[in-house]
Amino acid sequence: MGRLFGTDGVRGVANAELTPELAFKLGKSGAHVLSKDKEKPVVLIGKDTRLSGDMLEDALSAGILAVGGNVIKVGVLPTPAIAYLVRAYKADAGVVISASHNPFEYNGIKFFNGDGFKLGRCLEADDDAIDRYAEFLKGTLDVDIKGRKLVLDCANGAAYKVAEKVYSELGADITVIGNEPNGVNINDACGSTHPEKLQEEVVRQGAFLGLAYDGDADRLIAVDEKGRIIDGDKLICICAQMMKNRGELPGDLVTATVMSNIGFHKYVEGMGCKVEVTSVGDRYVLESMLKTGCNIGGEQSGHIIFRNHTTTGDGILSSLQLLQAVILSGKLPSELSDEIEIFPQVLKNARVKNENKGKFREDPEVEAAIAAAEKDLEGEGRVLIRPSGTEPLVRVMLEGQDVEKITEIAEKIAVLLTKKFG
Repeated sequence: MGRLFGTDGVRGVANAELTPELAFKLGKSGAHVLSKDKEKPVVLIGKDTRLSGDMLEDALSAGILAVGGNVIKVGVLPTPAIAYLVRAYKADAGVVISASHNPFEYNGIKFFNGDGFKLGRCLEADDDAIDRYAEFLKGTLDVDIKGRKLVLDCANGAAYKVAEKVYSELGADITVIGNEPNGVNINDACGSTHPEKLQEEVVRQGAFLGLAYDGDADRLIAVDEKGRIIDGDKLICICAQMMKNRGELPGDLVTATVMSNIGFHKYVEGMGCKVEVTSVGDRYVLESMLKTGCNIGGEQSGHIIFRNHTTTGDGILSSLQLLQAVILSGKLPSELSDEIEIFPQVLKNARVKNENKGKFREDPEVEAAIAAAEKDLEGEGRVLIRPSGTEPLVRVMLEGQDVEKITEIAEKIAVLLTKKFG
């Protein structure tokens, strides 16, 4: 399966920061790098439903063709579909044109590496791309979901066709919302970043489970039958328990980022497993999983990697695995969710000078304040302080059972950081 080169690729406001000229240059550069090993590299291109997608796809394709490459356009498909299809089509690379969970005016270009095999003539048509990907997804499910009442929220994004296709063909009783993209409504009051409509619809329909994807469908947020959110931390816990029961958890290891809730850690440890902690970002999660052989890892946002099936976050795949875990448990989604205690979390931002973002680590006064906070929480909470990767901020995050208490402590530390480094 393709590995991402770069972190999140190039992203910006379409036609302002991410222009056709830049897309053309990216196409040329990507194909040129590939042509070091291939005379005519084959690049597979997919996109989400944004208005700017066609424009950037044409410019990118022109750049690839200008240096002798070949292009296969597979149309609107989720990001993880491109990662899968690169290998299925034996292409040399894949490109996704999407800005994930961002509003419609943004767009992005992200490259996936391929397996290096030339494209056979029999694979030149892209008409079967959605069918191939749907078959792959259905093949990851080992339980019968016929008649299960589900609500899907496709964020008016890349999953709007394939998610419905997969669940319909599996025989589920589905209601689909967020499946009328018009180019500007992607992620607009819908999908995993805005699940309120899904929550209402699940309760109204009396559904077993609600499943929300983001714009490029690499994330999942779920809603239980009571209309309550099941976030990424809980999703990982539920699926990890299933995998442990099925002997699919090598080394009893689960991977998560530093932002995962202390309740997540307590639950995983209670399963008799251990957590491998990485920096924030799915790239770091994947790197760690490849190194340790871990089969499941992800983030609170719902970006979850099932390495026994793929090497990238896949919202539809995650939803199928969640549904399987719930059915195999014999419990309701709410019952499984309630077994995982998520501690209240407070986040405060300290505005500092860019050049000072990392200096707090060596400051005695800040160290003393952190030590006092940790002592005050008495092992029933957590303090995490980290510099923002993109803004002149230091983020102060506290977890604990007393919201007022952790809010007060977080504010004090944030004020101290701003006073000293702002």
